[in-house]
Amino acid sequence: MTSPHHANRRTSGWLRIGIPALLVLLWLAAGSIGGPYFGKVDEVSSNDRSSFLPESADATQVNGRLADFLGGDSIPAVVVVTGDGELSEDDIADVQALSEDIADVEGVQEDVSPPIPSDDGEAAQIFVPIDASGEVGPTVEEIRSLVADDLPAGLEGWVTGPAGFTADLVEGFLGIDGLLLGVALLAVFLILVIVYRSPLLPILVLLTSVFALCVALLTVWWLAYAGIVVLNGQVQGILFILVIGAATDYALLYVARFRESIATGTTKWDAALSAWRGAFEPILASGGTVIAGLLCLLLSDLATNRALGPIASIGIVFSMLSALTFLPALLALCGRAAFWPFIPKEPIAMIPDDLTRPVKGLWPRQARFVARHARIVWIACTIVLLAGAVGITQLKADGVPTSDLVLGASEARDGQEVLAEHFPAGSGSPVYVIVPEEDLADTVRVLGASDGIESVSAASEDSPTGQAQVEVEDGEPVFTAVGPPGTPAPEPTVSDGDVLVIGTLTDAADSVAAEDTVRELRADLAETLGADTALVGGETATDIDTNDTSTRDRTVIIPVILVVILVILMLLLRSILAPVLLIGTVILSFATALGVSALVFNEVFGFPGADPAVPLYGFVFLVALGVDYNIFLMSRVREESLVHGTRPGILRGLVATGGVITSAGLVLAATFAALGVIPILFLAQIAFIVAFGVLLDTFVVRSLLVPALSYDIGKAIWWPSKLWRRDAGAAPAGSNSASIGASERETSPAADSGGVATHDEPLPAETDPELVAGDGHPLTREEYRRTLEP
Repeated sequence: MTSPHHANRRTSGWLRIGIPALLVLLWLAAGSIGGPYFGKVDEVSSNDRSSFLPESADATQVNGRLADFLGGDSIPAVVVVTGDGELSEDDIADVQALSEDIADVEGVQEDVSPPIPSDDGEAAQIFVPIDASGEVGPTVEEIRSLVADDLPAGLEGWVTGPAGFTADLVEGFLGIDGLLLGVALLAVFLILVIVYRSPLLPILVLLTSVFALCVALLTVWWLAYAGIVVLNGQVQGILFILVIGAATDYALLYVARFRESIATGTTKWDAALSAWRGAFEPILASGGTVIAGLLCLLLSDLATNRALGPIASIGIVFSMLSALTFLPALLALCGRAAFWPFIPKEPIAMIPDDLTRPVKGLWPRQARFVARHARIVWIACTIVLLAGAVGITQLKADGVPTSDLVLGASEARDGQEVLAEHFPAGSGSPVYVIVPEEDLADTVRVLGASDGIESVSAASEDSPTGQAQVEVEDGEPVFTAVGPPGTPAPEPTVSDGDVLVIGTLTDAADSVAAEDTVRELRADLAETLGADTALVGGETATDIDTNDTSTRDRTVIIPVILVVILVILMLLLRSILAPVLLIGTVILSFATALGVSALVFNEVFGFPGADPAVPLYGFVFLVALGVDYNIFLMSRVREESLVHGTRPGILRGLVATGGVITSAGLVLAATFAALGVIPILFLAQIAFIVAFGVLLDTFVVRSLLVPALSYDIGKAIWWPSKLWRRDAGAAPAGSNSASIGASERETSPAADSGGVATHDEPLPAETDPELVAGDGHPLTREEYRRTLEP
């Protein structure tokens, strides 16, 4: 008969297999459901810039009412055709045939214009309204195929205008599902193979990241489908990279704890539990900090920024869950085999309390170097970082032309240049002004007086083209009739008492000159008609409102993020001074990364500038993720300081976390660098800023600056917690002569001068501390730690 004791052991054994197996099956099921959604993101995403503006912006309000005047929600494409000199009648006939074929393309609305010759007779343009609610990219691609196939030899055509640029952006984002993920995962795999020299462990870590991404994407897809969040290619790319990078970082932290336990001979189940207890708090604190920083984006007026906050936060949540459930289950089942063929058999070499003794290993040597030269190290690091931060004055983050958003080849950009040679550069991307009908004459007069406006018309259902040229005569608007003599003059379309005035820009719609024109028009119309009377929209106005809103967001959100993260660090470290210093190092690191990036963008890559949101996104990721490494380091330092004292704790924390932080930093830098394979200027700049900044955090800030600064300050780093208030000059009551001797060493001149062989507070013995409670019983190590808690 089996004894109850053995029955319990069998039950426990089944649980040790059953619980991990159940967790693995749950994640496999969730991942299999979410995986297919990678191919369905286009169904719920949008790349229309005006849809991300705040509702209060003029451009948003105008865009929402255009269908009332123009008869449909459309986005214009412009087909421009040139030949070998002046176009003949046969050439014009060929362009007319092309126009008729384009009108039959699915997704193209009615009223495709006939060919409009240029004044020099060397080019013709066709205005093509494309249904904005449909697939703009595929529609433009079909039009481009027609242009290439229908035009005879000697004629060349391009598809440009807002629809053309949208199609180029869509094409640029096509690599997100396949190329971006493939490059990121391959980079992570190679780094992990090099670090762990194991074929199985990198696969387990990558499975953790991939399944976290699958479930996160599943959740985000349905939120976007329900209209709760706005999703575009930019947010999608950042979500993919952030989840892969963050989940891998958290997984590496858990793996480091698991390896420590396995190396001591612990069973795989106990090692998994021990690693979970050690990794839970730093992973939770790290993920919570990133989420808090991301959710600050909800304060943004731009819908795309507000969307990134919760979407990326969802990704971080599933990254944490995967690292704390899926990976522990996998390692609990695999055990030591996960590290094959280099199975850990010895604990990590730790630096001795006596720094005069020899040490082995990279991180023990670095810890001893920091201890011996602490003040010199942190001062030198600060000077170098400040020098790099000077370059921030060269950052041009006030917006870039739409034509420069796509890196590499862009047919829309090429077509825009050709269009500007033969027509007003703003053709196809006019200024739209909505005003009360009684203010039409004054509005036309203001637009006509602007040097940046080539011609003025009004939306009119009576006109074959949907527009009618308008001028002011004797104080009244006069419309030009289109048709044979005697054709009655058209009337403007009126909606809710308002009319739509259309101004053709002299300069390209995405140029600085066009932006200046629109800003002047808004000021002149406000002065002439009164504030808030005229609404000015269009592509140029959308760019202006987007850049202005991004600048406002940057000014508001960055200080809020700093305060939120500072509070979280104070709660985690139970200190005020340490979090303030850590935030200071993060700010300095970010400034250096942005300064160096500005110089590289200007002098190496030759970028035309940057979107105002680039510094904001860079700040969010670098500060939130940079604090991750602070948390990994300082939470371990505090843990070691509770037992060994502050200065030894700093060195031990550096040694224990050095390898995992370096690995995590390399992985995160590689994943963000993978964004560079997407030919979009914004993503390329974010890729460089974050990748460089993470490497700077990893190899300079977290490995040298923070440990050296903390070591130089000593136990005051924990001010005002109980860990700081411990009396270094008196042994605790009931301590024996060994601990008294330690106290005496702490009050020696060598300790006050930052000597390397002594420490700033009493050190407990290597075994359980020989301290006694009030009842005379010895305190355990855990009880000793609790006496130091605030």
